Amino acid sequence: MQTLLNTLRRKKNGLLRLDNVIGVGIGNKEVRGAGTGEPAVTVLVRRKIPSSDMPSAHVVPGHFGQVRTDVIEVGDLALLDRTSRARPAIPGSSIGHSKVTAGTFGAVVRDRKTGKPLILSNNHVLANITDGTDGRARIGDAILQPGRYDGGQPDDILGYLERFVPIWRTASRPSCAIARAAERLGSAALRTVKNGYELRIVRKRSTENLVDAAVARPVSDDMIDASIMEVGAVSACGEPEIGMKVRKSGRTTGLTTGTIRVLSATLKVSLGDVGEAYFSDQIVATSMGQPGDSGSLVVTDDGTAVGLLGAGSDQATICSRMRNVMDLLEITI
Repeated sequence: MQTLLNTLRRKKNGLLRLDNVIGVGIGNKEVRGAGTGEPAVTVLVRRKIPSSDMPSAHVVPGHFGQVRTDVIEVGDLALLDRTSRARPAIPGSSIGHSKVTAGTFGAVVRDRKTGKPLILSNNHVLANITDGTDGRARIGDAILQPGRYDGGQPDDILGYLERFVPIWRTASRPSCAIARAAERLGSAALRTVKNGYELRIVRKRSTENLVDAAVARPVSDDMIDASIMEVGAVSACGEPEIGMKVRKSGRTTGLTTGTIRVLSATLKVSLGDVGEAYFSDQIVATSMGQPGDSGSLVVTDDGTAVGLLGAGSDQATICSRMRNVMDLLEITI
């Protein structure tokens, strides 16, 4: 190892002056992407170019004495900015309904009927926790990137709400005319006894929600990129398993990892000042996120999608099963 370090110190500046080279370090020699176990000075390049297509003075030597070299393509490196405007927008970055603070652009999916690309995230990110009857969101509402909390403005529209799976709360205001009339009469009666009081009728529900999910259609297809930040392309959907190692790329905490602990869970989830809702057939994993990470796609190490992150705490992360998300929204990966 000391010989490698000494060689790296001597040759570092010269290697960094070569065209296409953007970094150097120490690693193991790789052949067709597989490690050989042989230590080497590793040269990081924007892209691999055949030696015959380069000036000889800028070709990375195959070795320095007894020390081998290796070349790895890493592309152009830049700071990962998840909260700024980006076009094309990249999954893992800030997004939100025009009335919502900010959540995470989870993935690019496709409409099963049309094959058109769509933007996937939570209902509470893209549709403002709506059940479809409460006026909190409507099909066609503007979706901003970045989200409003991150500076998103009306001219930052990335797309429009296409469809959502309703979120049914444990208690909600009824929309029927009879209930509203009863509220008005009751309020009028209360004011004769105590001024400033009003009667509110609440409808109790025991409906369990399977997912917290919605999709938006982009303004144009070239405004979104399917490759998830720090995860890459996702091309398959799979079933979660207890003990499975998973990861997510989110607006707030970036790339984090966790382990699935519980399946088929039924949970009561707080919706903030809107109330509470029951969710069933949920995945419970170790803590992987913080507020703003909602909507992140949860994937295995090989890039298979198994869930959509929707809620959590300092001790746990709650995800909807990806199969349920796909079926209810009629989408494919």
